[in-house]
Amino acid sequence: MPVRVKVKICGLTDEAGLEAAVVGGADLVGVVFFPPSPRHVSVARAAELLQFLPRDIQKVGLFVDPEDALLDQVMNNLRLDWFQFHGGETPERVEAVRQEYGMPVIKALPVAAPADLDAAVAYVEVADWLLFDAKPPAGADRPGGNAASFDWSMLKGRRWPVPWMLAGGLTPANVAEAIAASGAKAVDVSSGVESAPGVKDAALIADFVARAKQR
Repeated sequence: MPVRVKVKICGLTDEAGLEAAVVGGADLVGVVFFPPSPRHVSVARAAELLQFLPRDIQKVGLFVDPEDALLDQVMNNLRLDWFQFHGGETPERVEAVRQEYGMPVIKALPVAAPADLDAAVAYVEVADWLLFDAKPPAGADRPGGNAASFDWSMLKGRRWPVPWMLAGGLTPANVAEAIAASGAKAVDVSSGVESAPGVKDAALIADFVARAKQR
């Protein structure tokens, strides 16, 4: 029996997008706490969005090199299932956060060439899930959500002690190919299911999930 691929819809900013992710069949949803991103939401807004989310859908907070004050604010105002770190957080920082907050961590790693995958080794004992995303284009002001991709085949056959997720330039048109080429068991999408930056499209979400799960 084929392994069921998990789908994360990231960068939700409004109720319509959240509903589309739920109805579409997402396994995880993400909110972004990073002001330079067009998908950034305040902690209060995130709490509003996530309060009625079904319990079987996991909630992810995305951070980029966050200070403890922000993590404290988030933890005091909403319930998350995961922290996702998308900056230059060191293995020591990831481990410290896991211990202090008792939260599992998804660590994003930028990839452009096979050698970039070697960085994962430093995180396999401190992160609970790895996320391989495309390296941002030169001059980009954010580490993800840039619609950039990389050669997915470099992941095929690679093994780590923790699960990993594929991101970077995924769309309904290419997600099935990306899964086949990489062997991914989980995928993460943001800009690939938007009609405009930060505006999720219900039809694109439904199509993406269906193609990822080969429904």
